[in-house]
Amino acid sequence: MTPTLVRRQRPSPSPSRSRARDWAEIQERMLVPLYEAVYERLEVDAAARLLSLGCGSGLALLMAAARGARVSGVDTDERRLDLARERLAAHPAAATARLGTAPEDVADPDGPPFTLVTAFDPLYCADGTARDMAAALARAAARARRGAPVVLAGWGPPERCAASGALRVAARLADPMSTAAHWRPNGRDDLEDLARLAGLRPDGSGRVACPYGYADLASAVRGLLSTGAFDAAARTTDQEQVSKELTEAVHPYLRGDGTVWMPNVFRYLIARVC
Repeated sequence: MTPTLVRRQRPSPSPSRSRARDWAEIQERMLVPLYEAVYERLEVDAAARLLSLGCGSGLALLMAAARGARVSGVDTDERRLDLARERLAAHPAAATARLGTAPEDVADPDGPPFTLVTAFDPLYCADGTARDMAAALARAAARARRGAPVVLAGWGPPERCAASGALRVAARLADPMSTAAHWRPNGRDDLEDLARLAGLRPDGSGRVACPYGYADLASAVRGLLSTGAFDAAARTTDQEQVSKELTEAVHPYLRGDGTVWMPNVFRYLIARVC
């Protein structure tokens, strides 16, 4: 890799107002194989009442609604939620979707409890710790029926995830004394430990290939930045430095036609509400 190539393809820092749209238009679709595998395994249909933690801009909700499920979603990013509202409102199957920033916002006090809770985005609560994530799961589980599945997702083995190199950039540049962006559910038993911490009972798991494919190097960096995994690093250094080092980390996956292909494996755990 030559410095000239890096300078030519390095994207300018993504303005915060465009980050949610970068997520919706570039990054969110990378997890579609995970959504499909879980919905197929759990036979999601019209009987399902789904609560999605970290629902992003609503793609997973839309896919569940297309199967007939009644869907609700929460996310801490209001800009992503605005995009989710636009996306879901355009489809009759998702017209009854409820969206908010916490499970309390979307639970129907007069309706039946949720029958399925998902936490597909392994970076949901990225600025917190495992205990923060467990607390969010416990709050959601309290609004689900007993025995309902709660699906947690995380990275597979680092050696099988091309994105691991990019995430190491985030960890290295972030303040080492900060908890933000350092906890990631990628260890062998991390998801099981998280489920037990939330008071849930592990009950099966699976792995899904979720390759990250991008039109070009600039799109790859924009997509990865939109996850929020690099926010702590940007606060400690600056956005330009993060973009530069992220570009270098992604560059080995640049193909001859200018596209970027990063093979990844995600692991999911099915736990049960006790």
